[in-house]
Amino acid sequence: MAATDTIGIFEDLPTYLEIGELSQRTNIYATNTDGSPVLLASFYDENRVEVAWDQISGYAKNAAVAGEDRRFYEHGGVDIMGTTRAILSNLRGNDVQGGSSITQQYVKNVRINNAIRGLTDPDEIDKAYEAEVAPSPSRKLREMRLAIGLEKKYTKDQILLGYLNIAGFGGRVYGIEAAANYYFNTTAANLTLAQAASLIAIVNNPEKFRLDYTGAEINGAADGYSQNKIRRDSIIDDMLDQDLITQTEHDEAVASPVTPDIHQASTGCASAPAGAGYFCDYITRIFQNDEFFGPDEDTRWSTFVRAGYDVYTTLDLDLQNTAQNAINEFVPKSADGIDIGSVAVSVQPGTGKILAMAQNKDYSADPEVLGSGANYSAVNYNTDEDYGGSSGFQPGSTYKMFTLTEWLKEGHGLNEVTDARKPATDWGAFRDSCNGGTVYFPGYNPNNDELDNGQFATALDNTMTSRNTGFMAMAKQLDLCEIRKTAESMGAHRANLLRNTDSESPEYGQLILDADGKTQYAPLEQGAGSVLGTNEIAPLTMAAAFATVAANGMYCKPIAIERIVAADGTEVPVPPSECSQNVDPKITAATEYALNKALTGGTGSPSYSRITTRVPMFSKTGTTDDAFATWMSGASSKVATTVGVFNASGFVNLRNIKFNGIQAATLRHNIWPRIMEVANQKYGGDAFPDPASELLRGQTSDIPSVTGLSYDQARSILQASGFNAQDGGQQDSNLPAGQVSGTNPTGEASKGAYITVYTSNGALKTVPDLVTPYNSVAGAAVAWTQAGFSAGNITPQCQVTPGGTGKPTAQSVAAGSAARADTAITLTYAKATCP
Repeated sequence: MAATDTIGIFEDLPTYLEIGELSQRTNIYATNTDGSPVLLASFYDENRVEVAWDQISGYAKNAAVAGEDRRFYEHGGVDIMGTTRAILSNLRGNDVQGGSSITQQYVKNVRINNAIRGLTDPDEIDKAYEAEVAPSPSRKLREMRLAIGLEKKYTKDQILLGYLNIAGFGGRVYGIEAAANYYFNTTAANLTLAQAASLIAIVNNPEKFRLDYTGAEINGAADGYSQNKIRRDSIIDDMLDQDLITQTEHDEAVASPVTPDIHQASTGCASAPAGAGYFCDYITRIFQNDEFFGPDEDTRWSTFVRAGYDVYTTLDLDLQNTAQNAINEFVPKSADGIDIGSVAVSVQPGTGKILAMAQNKDYSADPEVLGSGANYSAVNYNTDEDYGGSSGFQPGSTYKMFTLTEWLKEGHGLNEVTDARKPATDWGAFRDSCNGGTVYFPGYNPNNDELDNGQFATALDNTMTSRNTGFMAMAKQLDLCEIRKTAESMGAHRANLLRNTDSESPEYGQLILDADGKTQYAPLEQGAGSVLGTNEIAPLTMAAAFATVAANGMYCKPIAIERIVAADGTEVPVPPSECSQNVDPKITAATEYALNKALTGGTGSPSYSRITTRVPMFSKTGTTDDAFATWMSGASSKVATTVGVFNASGFVNLRNIKFNGIQAATLRHNIWPRIMEVANQKYGGDAFPDPASELLRGQTSDIPSVTGLSYDQARSILQASGFNAQDGGQQDSNLPAGQVSGTNPTGEASKGAYITVYTSNGALKTVPDLVTPYNSVAGAAVAWTQAGFSAGNITPQCQVTPGGTGKPTAQSVAAGSAARADTAITLTYAKATCP
């Protein structure tokens, strides 16, 4: 080679080598009870953890030098003796091989890393790799030239450190730290002499000397990993020859067997503890979906698995463990005759932090595992379709919270009365400003879950009892379009993505993208049925909506990432929390008040009765048609939780299913309080604002006067004025019997209020004026008896008055007042002298 013009070529080769960032594993963490991080899972293309010089055992450093490049600290990047030996071998017809110093090996690995860094296509990665390892004199010369340049720029220790961090140790294990973790369940700093030599042995020939083969495989457990031991002991011998270890250390090490303790890095979400596999999967979807992390999905994912991030999430393992244990206790992973599903998800009001995310299935994305039984699923029931979820579930009556909030926004009050009686045919016309002003739903006439026909009831009572007819009556007075907008302002959206639904179109079933080419959710339906919760919505979405009420009208988009730390210890920006004041706090105060009554004395009371650590809370239950799904959503000021038990697919009435003797439809009341008990103990809860009096009372109107009319006439007038009339019965009155004698209340009242109407029994008489028209007691007495009063009950009383002629001057019962016929009256008259 030296006899040709190669030396000239060599001198023209570049000497500068860019040392790019190494691919490292990314770790996802949750928060433990004491606030410490707990590893959920790791992700990597190359299982590597970069460490500093002082984090590597001296045995490993010396083993690398002794086993791979004994003259490392003497040469200038190229070992002339080793290279000459390789040249002579090649002249005999062998491939270009061997002779590479540690610096040259480091150069080769760096060039491979630089070549494939940023590539996402597997074919392109393979092509780039092959180009860097293809055996040829030119590649060898290039590595030598770069090695010499590298030695001029970096110290020997820096180069050795780089080599130990980049070297491959078999399979997807790279770097001395990951190798120590994987093969011996220890760290690079704590490697023994024997362990360090075994690992360096692998570098020489990863396939031959690696320690994760078993049985009869090459270098496996069956032969005591003999191939690795031979190479290991040779390295230990070299270390002794070079005075890097003592004879005692040498003898003890070579006498010890090779005993690997394989600990696979927790790659992927299936290994996440506490049932957090679905939350882990949600984190990966954020990195895949959010443009904050890169321009396209391939780039974002490539960065995620190579960047060496420590991702600290919002998951609270206290709540997570509680939620998962509660589901595990009450809901099986699978059952005969039903595809049973259950979820629990908790969100922090005011921040949107996801604190817990559990479900009754074991997470796996492995097709073989998924095919092994119904206990496994890759579908995250808690989330939207584009975040690994399903197409959503009908939330049932928990959706009524949005109608209640809109009721209050439009000026109605909780004590306003609605005619919640089921109509004979349907509910007729509804107001819908988005669809022409008025819409009809012929034949739509839902039943109440209690199978009654409803009654006149206040909005508060409708909420506490969750009567469908009550909310239909409320919706009749509202705008369906505005109900939808209120739901959207609190984060509600369908879980499924918008697709072409035209079966005649060639694009049928394909996603419909917005103007920016992004996927979009299917719009919320706003028909009459939607009032009762027929939109398919993810449980996480409902938890965030209830958190909006708990945060006094501030909606926060759910977030799962607290912070990200790069491999070099610097902070990486995370997607910002998106919070906005979308509902007037005065409105949510009244919503919370009503939902608190629903929890403490309404349909949520079975859950409330199981909570011993009580702070101010509210909730709403939900049951879909035929009890295919049952829900419990509620919150304190600190934690909002949605729990569901449902048919993951199919239609089976949960009231007909029992697990461990408990009706499946009621299991929400076993799970939700378990979670909120721990939430209340850990986070507490603040008092909610008092509702404004006008939102309790609602809209008011003047009560028309109906005195003197018949009861039927009075009722018609009151109903025309927006009130309800009820018969209060007869009362003493001087009006003719049967005429309306009065109402309670009078003045003004809330729209829809009940006005009690009283009618006269005719038992009273009108007291005549016994003073003005008469000049004598006798004349007044005649008038008294003519008015229907008893003559014996009038008592004259003389009053000495100069010039008095006997004319009446005063009467003890006022003229014009009403009195019974036997009423006694005193008549005063004036005389100059009295008897």
